[in-house]
Amino acid sequence: MTTYAAAQGPVHGPRPVRTWDLVLSIVLLSLSVLLGLLLLVMSPFLVMASDPCGAAFECDSDLMGAGFLVALIGPPLVLVAGIVTTIVLLVQRRLAFWVPLVASAVAIGVFVLGAAIVISGVPGATF
Repeated sequence: MTTYAAAQGPVHGPRPVRTWDLVLSIVLLSLSVLLGLLLLVMSPFLVMASDPCGAAFECDSDLMGAGFLVALIGPPLVLVAGIVTTIVLLVQRRLAFWVPLVASAVAIGVFVLGAAIVISGVPGATF
């Protein structure tokens, strides 16, 4: 039986560990966790958008509730996905520092989207 080692292609060793990427990724992951906590604390304050609702205004409470859920649940989900992706990339020894940056930006965007949906449920309110 003949074995063709050349058919397997070049054999590479494991990728080198990039210390700067590891340290930067850990710092950015820590900051993204703090951002997630901040957004989680800020989301209940969106309920104050319903203050003018009542006799004078007819608010769309279903729309406001959906926006509140987007602002409450969306950012932590995005940040958890970013944390898992960063860890997987670090284990594979690939560049990972950019993932917490992108996840944080998307989490902020999801929170703003949820806040915009909440505010759109109040007639005459602008964001």
